[in-house]
Amino acid sequence: MVEKVHRNVLLISERADTIRTVLETLAARGLRGVVVKDAPSACQRLSGREWDLVVADLRTLGNQPAFIRGLREEQPELPIIAVGENSVSSAVGAMLAGCSNYVAEPAGRQELSAALDALLPDHEVSLAEAAEAQSQCLYQIAGKSPAFLNTLKLARKIAPTSMPILITGESGTGKELISYFVHRHSSRAEKPYIRVNCAAISESLLESELFGHERGAFTGAYAQRKGRFERAHGGTLLLDEISETGPRLQAQLLRVLEQQDFERVGGNELVRVNVRVVSTSNRNLVEDVEKGRFRRDLYHRLGGVHLNVPPLRERPEDVEVLTWYFVNMYAREVNRKITLIDPETLEAFSRFSWPGNVRELRNVVRSSLVLGDGPSLRLEDSQQLVEPFQPAPHSAPSAAAPGKKTLSLKELEREAIYEALKQVDSNQTKAARILGITDRTLREKLRRYRQEHSEYQPVGEESWQKVQV
Repeated sequence: MVEKVHRNVLLISERADTIRTVLETLAARGLRGVVVKDAPSACQRLSGREWDLVVADLRTLGNQPAFIRGLREEQPELPIIAVGENSVSSAVGAMLAGCSNYVAEPAGRQELSAALDALLPDHEVSLAEAAEAQSQCLYQIAGKSPAFLNTLKLARKIAPTSMPILITGESGTGKELISYFVHRHSSRAEKPYIRVNCAAISESLLESELFGHERGAFTGAYAQRKGRFERAHGGTLLLDEISETGPRLQAQLLRVLEQQDFERVGGNELVRVNVRVVSTSNRNLVEDVEKGRFRRDLYHRLGGVHLNVPPLRERPEDVEVLTWYFVNMYAREVNRKITLIDPETLEAFSRFSWPGNVRELRNVVRSSLVLGDGPSLRLEDSQQLVEPFQPAPHSAPSAAAPGKKTLSLKELEREAIYEALKQVDSNQTKAARILGITDRTLREKLRRYRQEHSEYQPVGEESWQKVQV
């Protein structure tokens, strides 16, 4: 379904004609407008919430650029449209102060709409879910594919319960977004939502991070500190990348999940909590259990309900939707009005395997906006972006080998990663950048390939042997 998520615009003006014209223009585009009549009121409003755009009447501000400069220093990416007198000097002064666009008086709806087209594009996007609170957008989930909508449907169904949830899927598919979706649709929505990335913290520190510590528990523990479990009391705790925890911490987590109590590090006082735990993993935990890398009892305790977020290559219907969604999100960074996605570019997007999933698509769209020109989004604007979308020579069908086996999606992903490594002489950092994934994700995939396919070695390719996992 196509939903409208209202975006918020702050108008600084004391003149009735300007206020009327701007508010009418915003209303016609489904934008919320809030009016303040002086700079101090604007500063107070700007510090209290997030805004998508500011329209500044320069006469109300006394034609002084100091306010614009100060706002630009505080929020460098916030778009600012200046409304001022019809003179070159006034326009140049506003742009030098940091305004994104300038509308000369008398400000008409057509001129304002043209500025808004570039700074706040409003292309229709199929949103599977959107949430707002106090006129602020909390999150948007774009997509229309049956596989993705089925995942959201199940998430919505189990959200009101307190069952633990295990969300699996490849890196970049949006597992954390689904976790927050569950929290917002639960009876705990008004309680804390606390996150911890288990892969980003060493196990010795993760224990203190989860359970807290008492003063003097270890060097540097100068005061008592509450852990994430305690801070999440009554709400939801997200254990991101739970598969990265070690055996000792897995045993502690099992007890806490069963008993809902624990002791802080260095303490002996029992702390009781009521926390719903949502866990995510980009690995196949069933395989980890079978290989002894993850506790079977903890797996069953975490996976009261199992949600799988499908990779982008399995939901091609979402590619165009997400592309327009990211155009709406990032076009304002370059003040570029996009009216069309080049058909060949969209076809290439639809064919691509997207090993980095939605995160990779976001990076490609954003780079295309920055590196390209004109109203059409085109990959051809940058050779750096074009190369990963070119089909590999060996993947083309060959008349000489009619019986050649078709590669599975998993094998295609492996081949895409191998090709990227080959292009950069096995430099993992550069390969990850080309693929649109993190270094850690690439290392994890390479490690998994070695474990699962130790016999795999592309014939005649020595560079694969250089990769250190």
